[in-house]
Amino acid sequence: MYREDNHQLDFHSNLLEHLVPENHTYRKLLKLVDFKTLSEEIKDSYSEKGRKSAYSIESSFKILVLQQAEDYSDREMERFLKENNCAKYFCGFGLLDSTPDHSFFGKFRQRVGVDRITKIFNKVVESLRSQNIVSDCFTFIDATAVISKANLWEERDKALSGKEKTLNNENVEKYSADPDARIGCKGSNKYWYGYKRSHAVDVKHGIIKAIDVAPANPTDDQRGVNILPPSGMVLADKGYDTEEFQTALSEKGLHSGVIQKNNRKSKNKDLDQWLTKLRSPFEGLFNHADKCVRYIRGIDKVTFHQTLDALAQNFKTLLNIKPLLLKQGIRVS
Repeated sequence: MYREDNHQLDFHSNLLEHLVPENHTYRKLLKLVDFKTLSEEIKDSYSEKGRKSAYSIESSFKILVLQQAEDYSDREMERFLKENNCAKYFCGFGLLDSTPDHSFFGKFRQRVGVDRITKIFNKVVESLRSQNIVSDCFTFIDATAVISKANLWEERDKALSGKEKTLNNENVEKYSADPDARIGCKGSNKYWYGYKRSHAVDVKHGIIKAIDVAPANPTDDQRGVNILPPSGMVLADKGYDTEEFQTALSEKGLHSGVIQKNNRKSKNKDLDQWLTKLRSPFEGLFNHADKCVRYIRGIDKVTFHQTLDALAQNFKTLLNIKPLLLKQGIRVS
């Protein structure tokens, strides 16, 4: 059973209000995002019977977002909440309230699950789309590696001792601690073991509109078809210049802004240069994506982590365009 937040203020809560600067980032985010409404998606994960949770759903959800935004481990987040007054204020704790220990975070993530965090992510995107902050005129699609392990030496030794000739994607699940992960390749010399994250970015303010997480071995274009927008032009690099991806664009009535490979007879260098400039301001979003697997083994947990990371990235983007949002009276819910 979840605990309702009674929002009662005491002397110490009022003191905490004065300890947090007026222009603090956390205050700005609370003005832009209705966390109470978003956290309603998590209520059904609690039973109506049984002992009440020690913390409200809204506070718990804020903790997850803050942990991802600050890139803290569970133990680091435990300490941060205890010692940082601004974090307590953001998450809805009073100055003298007890805050969760590290064991809380994993349990709450498991309770929320992939489906609920995905619903919250989509709800944020749809709220921004309905208020014309997100547009489908131009959409930039790309993929990045999510690394599960630094090496596979132990797995390789197990495979060779088991009379395998080599360790590859056909047999790695037999020997790996994470059977969902695969060996990925980009170009001729970049290899990694883990997963691949693809996401679609709105080329207006840089809001991530869709995300797809898969084992590392499918090609970019194979997963890109899962995050195509409903309309407009799709911008992408040469990795998406395949017949299958172009066919998928045509079938959905989308315009192709894919950079063509150099061996294409129809390649237009001037057009490709213009398309590159169009997407270049948003290339950095992919560099900020969390590229390491955390708390984590298995596709479900990795998808949860990457979706939460995309949500946190969107909130950071909102802070960059805060004057525009406040001027238009926009609030995400």
